[in-house]
Parts: sequence; C-alpha cells; structure tokens
Amino acid sequence: MFNKSRLTVARQRSGLTMKELASKAGIEPRTITGYEAGEYLPSEDVAKRLSRILGFPLAFFMSDDVDIPRAEGVSFRSMSKMTARQRDGAIAAGAIAFMLSDWLDAEFDLPVSVVPDMREDTPQSAAAGLRDYWGLGNRPIKNMVHLLELKGVRVFSLGEDGKEVDAFSVWRGQRPYVFLNSQKSAERSRFDAAHELGHLVLHKHAAPNGLEAEKQANEFAAAFLMPEAPLRAVGRISGLPKVVELKRAWAVSVAAMTYRLHELGLASKWTYQQLFMEISRRGWRTDEPMPMRREQSQVWKKVLDDLRQNGGGVERLAATLSVPESEIVKLLFGLVTVAVPSNPDASITPRRGNLRLVK
Repeated sequence: MFNKSRLTVARQRSGLTMKELASKAGIEPRTITGYEAGEYLPSEDVAKRLSRILGFPLAFFMSDDVDIPRAEGVSFRSMSKMTARQRDGAIAAGAIAFMLSDWLDAEFDLPVSVVPDMREDTPQSAAAGLRDYWGLGNRPIKNMVHLLELKGVRVFSLGEDGKEVDAFSVWRGQRPYVFLNSQKSAERSRFDAAHELGHLVLHKHAAPNGLEAEKQANEFAAAFLMPEAPLRAVGRISGLPKVVELKRAWAVSVAAMTYRLHELGLASKWTYQQLFMEISRRGWRTDEPMPMRREQSQVWKKVLDDLRQNGGGVERLAATLSVPESEIVKLLFGLVTVAVPSNPDASITPRRGNLRLVK
C-alpha cells in the first residue's frame, strides 16, 4: 500500500512544495495534501508518475512507515539562515539516515551509545566531566568522528547545496545522531561535531533550539576541544605564530583558538582584536593556515569494505533500502570514499558482521 510518510520524505528531499509537486504531476494541490494526510491513495498510474518525478523507486513508497525526526527535537546551528524548504529537506535526510542506521543495526554489531545526560551541568563542567567519563584526560582529540562513533553516535554527512544548512543533531530513542556539513573546513567541521555533542549531552530532554542553547553548545565545544589546564600552562599569548602553533596542536580553527585564549584571559582584549584583524587580513577566516585533513568515518569505511568483499556496495545498499543511490552518497560524502560495485548484479550476503572500532 502506498505510504504517506514516505511520499512526504521523497517530496522534501526533492525540494518541492505540495503545490509544485502537484503541478509537475498534473493533479490538484489538494490531492497531494490528501495523499500525505492519508485520506486516500493514488492510483497505480499516479504513483508511478510521482515516483518518476521525485526520483525515488516505486518500491520506496510501498513499505512501512519511515521514522522522521521531530522538528522540535532537532538542533540546527543556523536556523535563521535556512529556508523552510532547506530545513524540511535536511530533516527528510535524517529520515533516510534512520533507515540506514536500522540496516546497520540489523547487519553489524556496533557500539551502543555511552553519551550521558548532563543537563544539570554547566557547559564547561559538562565538557570536563565528559572527558573524564570517556577517559580522554587533557590530551588533544585526534579524530572527533572516530570518537563519536566509538561512543555510539551515528555520524552522517549533509550533502546539501550551500552552507545555510549547518550541522545538526538529534536523539532517536537511546541512539544519538550527528549530521555534519561537508562543505566546511575540516577544523570547523570538528568544532561543529563538538558543538552537536554539546547539544546531545546538555539538551537531551529539552528542545535544543534558541540563542541560549546555541551559546551553551558553543561553550561546551570550546571547552571540550581546548581544555583549560593545558592552555593555561602555555601562558599569555601576544602574537599570531603561537596561536597558529596551538591551533595546529589542538586541531581547531585559528579563529576558535584565538577566541578561546581570550575567553581564558590568556590574550588581552587589545591582543584579541589585533589577532582577529590579522587573521581577517590574511584570509584565515575562511581558509585555514596549515589546514588539517578532513576526518573520515571508521564505521563506514569498514562497512563498505565488508560489502565490497561480499559483492555489494553503495549501489546494492541503495537497492536494499529502495532509495536513490544519490541519497546514500550524500549521507556519506566526505566521511568515506564511495564507489559503485564492480559487479552490480551481485547480492549482499545476509550475515551479521562484527566491526571493531579502535581509539
């Protein structure tokens, strides 16, 4: 039977309003509204037409309800920059990520979530407490994506056009999810990952939106990535070369390190202003000095390697889920190198895999 929730997801992933879809399909807007409300079902001919327009296989619309993230439970970093169309498209991408996550759980043994609820803590104490809980000490975090995956967070990419759709996170039952904008620098993407981790630990039982929630997540990210004690051991900073050295050691943007040093009182207001003027003059607000390599997923590398060894790949995975291959690629873009299988007719061996994530 044609599934209304799947029609909504496919339409929003295609960036169409109900009126626009109705126009393309040659039917009344009220008819699309009725389909998505579950008031009535499209004919076989109309269903095929909708499938063709939206670019989703007909089989996608003929399965069980798809779990769609609740808008009020999603933390978007830049709500003011996004249009409603962009927001809905990103949330619909979350629904496909949930399908992909369910497939992962069915096929592989992966870590359960050990992300605690720290809503009673301040952002700074939560950052220090989580480092202690996870046994990280005060060392630089080598790879945020690997760390999140090791702790049971599902990490996906946002392959949307433009930077207006920023990173976001969401809880789904006991499983946390983080979505990262693949168009940002590696340093800024790391900060986004830490920012979303802040939302996950600080705002699990509250709507994680609003200026105060964003401020708290930013404070958490700065304290988590750049802990206070080792920076204080460095002493006061007066010049940009030392800032660049520290930014490279802690794998953050030069702007984030400058702000953190000022926040800790290690750079005076005058020094802070002069540093930012020089950072802007050199173009380092967008292009990092000595840029780091983008962090990739350990989980998805191992999963795709396993699928390829058994005659599958992204194309077969898309066929298994009845979604366009492009949707899988967007969710994994930048996190792993994706390629179509050499033998597209081969089937995926139905067995559970045991992936081991290492620190």
